[in-house]
Amino acid sequence: MKNNKTYFLNTVSELHHFLNIKKPAHPLVSVVNLDEINSCVAEEMLTIVYNFYTIYLKKNFDGKVKYGQQYYDYDDGIMTFFAPKQLFSIEQNSSSTVEGWMIVFHPDFIQSYALAKRIKEYGFFAYANNEALHLSDKEESVISGLMLNLQQEIEAMIDNYTQDVVVSHIDLLLNYCNRFYNRQFITRKKASNDLFLKFEDFLNAYYQHDDLSVSGLPSVQYFAERLSVSSNYLNDMLKNLTGQTTQQHIQNQLLEKAKELLSTTELSVSEIAYQLGFEYPQSFSKLFKKKTERSPLEFRQSFN
Repeated sequence: MKNNKTYFLNTVSELHHFLNIKKPAHPLVSVVNLDEINSCVAEEMLTIVYNFYTIYLKKNFDGKVKYGQQYYDYDDGIMTFFAPKQLFSIEQNSSSTVEGWMIVFHPDFIQSYALAKRIKEYGFFAYANNEALHLSDKEESVISGLMLNLQQEIEAMIDNYTQDVVVSHIDLLLNYCNRFYNRQFITRKKASNDLFLKFEDFLNAYYQHDDLSVSGLPSVQYFAERLSVSSNYLNDMLKNLTGQTTQQHIQNQLLEKAKELLSTTELSVSEIAYQLGFEYPQSFSKLFKKKTERSPLEFRQSFN
């Protein structure tokens, strides 16, 4: 019978205690070799909430990773990322041994560094488990080397330079992961293209409604849920593939619908705004002019 208890871990020390491993050398950051915890976790299913950043590199992963409706045959070098207060589940296969690394660091550890603001730009901290990063052998070697260096630095004698060096290593690690995710979008271009085509189908269908005043303007989350991906993953995939974010695609389609109504009907600008789901006509006019450099009336007059 699976144990579905949820564990809330607020500090790095609590994590070490939970895993039944030695106390961390630093109270705000730690690198754990996953070999150390294989025999510690008895439950088949764990639901955990960490109040700190967590990055996993799992080797010899027993099982396949599902993305959308497709499975991928990657077994080694799987990376997952969790921001503070995210809930996630781990299913333990008692017959398998997982190797790799885990780095955890509290937000306070990077608070006085530029990374504290920049880390919010790394969308993969909000990806779902099925959107993991799959590493090549060479990439896995790079990440493992950085993890080992971090562990050695943290567990060495702590001095005035330790925090600077460790934060620099974490920054470098995240930059590499960003590069490898972009490579993954390219190497899985067919899957990305398929997802893009499905997104366009949903987008076109949404704007085919005769009256959007009831359904309102679509959100990024609306399409992400229908495509079974996270909002951040959809956004990053589209940006990598087309150079535009999900929101830009939504607005572009909205403008095409607005141009159609302005050029083929006698509806007023206010009526068109309400029909497209805007609560205030001024918001519609402002967006239209920002994107086209012409007001809706100026656009309509160009057809006369």
